[in-house]
Order: sequence, then C-alpha cells, then structure tokens
Amino acid sequence: MKLQVRKIGNSLGVIVPRELLNSWDMREGGTLEANHAGIWPPGRKAHGHAELDELKRRISLEVLARHKPANIRRRSLDNLARWKKSGVWCGAYDEWLEILQQGSDEALFGAMVGTDDRGNRLRQSPPYAGMLPRDVLERLREEIAA
Repeated sequence: MKLQVRKIGNSLGVIVPRELLNSWDMREGGTLEANHAGIWPPGRKAHGHAELDELKRRISLEVLARHKPANIRRRSLDNLARWKKSGVWCGAYDEWLEILQQGSDEALFGAMVGTDDRGNRLRQSPPYAGMLPRDVLERLREEIAA
C-alpha cells in the first residue's frame, strides 16, 4: 500500500486509509508507531531481524534474476567508487570490493544470496543499490510484511 506524503500546515504527513486504520482498530486520537521499516499499530512489532534479513535476500535474488553478473559487478563497483569518494565507507565495502574485483561469480552469488553468516552480514551493506525499480522493491516489502 502506498501512502502519499502531503503538506499538512507547515509540516509534512501522510493520510492513512480508513480501511487500514479499521483493520488495526484505530480511532481518532490513537497512536501509531514508526521507524525506517514502516508504520504499525501499538502492540504489533515492526519487521524483526529475520524478516529484514529475508527481505535483503529476496532483493538480492531479484537483482540476480534481472541482471547478468558482469552488470552487477560494474554497477556495484561504480557505487563503491562514488561512496568512497564521498566519504561513505564501511568495512563490509572492503569485502565487497574484493569479491567484485577478484572473486568468481560463485563468490558473488554466495555473498548476495548465501544463507551463511557472512552472506547475511554482507547483504546488510549491498553495493548493488539502485538496480531494481521502486515498484519491485515495494512489492518485495509487501510480501515480507504479509
């Protein structure tokens, strides 16, 4: 479900559809909780770690389904170069850089969709950002939330 950001007075806000509020048993004056992962009624948890991990794995699977390894490498290396130049860098990017420059396609696939701790950790800082259309990302988020 998409919520449009609108100007409300001197602020910005969203209007939550009545059917969604009704499904949460929300009434005027009620409160919702929010963070970077979404908006939800009190008492219901936001996405837990397992759900977020699975979302990142599904995003990686979708990237692999839509792009050849050479394109993933090129776009990822471009992103890493831009991020390094702008001062945005973390230790995982060093690992990604090595995989992208020297690793085999199997090493790339393992980092992107592997179920081991290393693959999961590397997916928390994916260099292949921007390779999927927004509607695909929204669909994947909705599937995880369901």
